[in-house]
Amino acid sequence: MSASQLAPVFFAAAVVILLTCRSVSFVFTRLGQPAVVGEMIAGVLLGPSVFGLLAPGLSNRLFPAELRPVLYVVGQIGLAALMFHAGYEFRRHAGRGLVGSALAISAAGVLVPLLGGVLLTLGAAGRVDLFVPGVPVAVTAAFVAVALAITAFPMLARIITERGMSGTRHGSLSLAAGATDDVVAWVLLAGVLSVAAGRVRPILLAVGGGVVFVLVVVFVVRRLLAWYLARPGASAESRLLVTITVLFAGAWFTDAIGLYSVFGAFCVGMAMPPGESADQVVHSTHGVTRILFLPMFFTYSGLQTRFDLFAQPAVLIFGVAAVGVAVVGKFGGCWLAARLRGEPNATALRIGALMNARGLMQLIALNIGLQAGIVSGQLFAALVLVALVTTTMTAPILSWLDRRDIDAEVLRTSRPARTARSA
Repeated sequence: MSASQLAPVFFAAAVVILLTCRSVSFVFTRLGQPAVVGEMIAGVLLGPSVFGLLAPGLSNRLFPAELRPVLYVVGQIGLAALMFHAGYEFRRHAGRGLVGSALAISAAGVLVPLLGGVLLTLGAAGRVDLFVPGVPVAVTAAFVAVALAITAFPMLARIITERGMSGTRHGSLSLAAGATDDVVAWVLLAGVLSVAAGRVRPILLAVGGGVVFVLVVVFVVRRLLAWYLARPGASAESRLLVTITVLFAGAWFTDAIGLYSVFGAFCVGMAMPPGESADQVVHSTHGVTRILFLPMFFTYSGLQTRFDLFAQPAVLIFGVAAVGVAVVGKFGGCWLAARLRGEPNATALRIGALMNARGLMQLIALNIGLQAGIVSGQLFAALVLVALVTTTMTAPILSWLDRRDIDAEVLRTSRPARTARSA
């Protein structure tokens, strides 16, 4: 298919993707879920498990194989913009005095799911058809462990902002721990890919390049952005242009060293100076790109997901077991760490619920593993199930905790009144 033939196909697919994502998101927001959860579900609906099953001919014409790389690249723009916004929000809302608790929660949120993922995958070896021929079981086990250890930081930040939890103790701790979790997870993922490729260079490049990148962002990029955004003569268009150029440069560099564009975009977002000019640039970048480009990534992921593979009982059992291990490891591990650090139970439960969401970040990792040839279709589907379940359960748990606290407060305040009347 030539470029001139591909262009109208892309525009037709884009119309379907945007309308489907918006419609499904509308329904899910009415159910108390963030809009991005609806977009995740919409991506699966447009894939072979639903649309491809109901109208295979139309699905193939609308989403031909030649279109998928285009959807992936366009989706990366939406991801970079989302992580840029998440980094900016993190810097704005991160509180002080959180380092000890945040590190403890982050460590538990990584180590416990890692251990659970390794044990689950080793137990499935030889029993479930999940493994790519020629890929060592240890590599698959390590990948599953990293995938279960990931936290969906962009979604976490969005939930915290939408629910007005930015200034709360549990919101600030979750942001700090979630950001740390994802940085560690990307480094571990680079290590898994290095082992799978049989080379040490990728992990050395990721770690060394990551250190250099952070130093450049802290000592150069941060000052450059602060200087330019504060220039009296700079127009809104020029501020936006400079910021997007820096953002794309950071995304390119971290992608090239194996930490992937989302890490670079997040760091550039953290480097943005506070102020009205930065707010305008960040929200201008986030608004259009998120609405237009991020749904393309969810659709690309959905096109790789085949839930008909769950017709194999062993694969379904593994998927359900993976959900259980993921929830116990991340929710339970983070809750326990918060309690051991002296946090109240209500705070610890909310931290566990927020950290348990994997959503977007796990989808990114799964697509990387699929492209690297170390993830099979069966394993991809099972771990997409983990991403969907752990993400959709976050909002209902938080709402239940809020209602429980309100009921407890009403009961507590009504007791003195009853006591006075009885006296």
